[in-house]
Amino acid sequence: MKEEYFKWYSPHLHRDVQMLVFGHRGYPVVLYPTSMGSFHENKDMGLIGSAHWFIEQGLIQIYCPESNDRNSFYNKHVHPHQRIQNHIAYDHFILNDVVEKVRHHTAVGKVVMAGCSFGGYHAATFAFRHPDVVSHMFSMSGAFEIRNFMDGYNHGDIYYNSPLEFLPGLHNPALWQMDIVLGTSNWDICFDANIKLSDVLEGKRVPHWLDARKDRHHDWPLWKEMFPHYLSRIKFN
Repeated sequence: MKEEYFKWYSPHLHRDVQMLVFGHRGYPVVLYPTSMGSFHENKDMGLIGSAHWFIEQGLIQIYCPESNDRNSFYNKHVHPHQRIQNHIAYDHFILNDVVEKVRHHTAVGKVVMAGCSFGGYHAATFAFRHPDVVSHMFSMSGAFEIRNFMDGYNHGDIYYNSPLEFLPGLHNPALWQMDIVLGTSNWDICFDANIKLSDVLEGKRVPHWLDARKDRHHDWPLWKEMFPHYLSRIKFN
């Protein structure tokens, strides 16, 4: 399996960033780490290995950027307004430094967004904010509310980065064309969040799959089962 390491300066984050890329060609999949995770977390925890067949066959390339959570949602040393601005800077980084450079590798000019736990939040938020560049969104045990990180602070930028809040008012036709999967389990700590998001999508008649599995914990063994299953939904030809 081909693996490449990249490091560069991002003008959006005003710092050096790191990313691993797996595969020699194929449909681009942007895979976020979990809360405050590193760019190599998904490799270290075996999630990349669970997708090895797709990678080795040249069907997909997986892009694993680092997170910015320590500077945004988990940074209690700055005002909540700065936290959400730091998250928006991360959104700009993903869009301009990653997605815009790789999405033309596909015939449709789009990418897959995926992530586990808080990575599922990032995948869903980016996909719903930028549906024109996302063909598939695979959230595994995602959480979709960020008010609890804001210490009661209220601002429009918080609203537009909370899928459960801004999604009801979204009318971009590309949303109805996206393949959306919400993976969870009845033992998942994020089970209720997935039910709520599914209800919002159902209310808008947006096609999606709520994959609620039985008696599985919010952890890597579940996600390593889900990820290759979801990748099989991509139309590679």
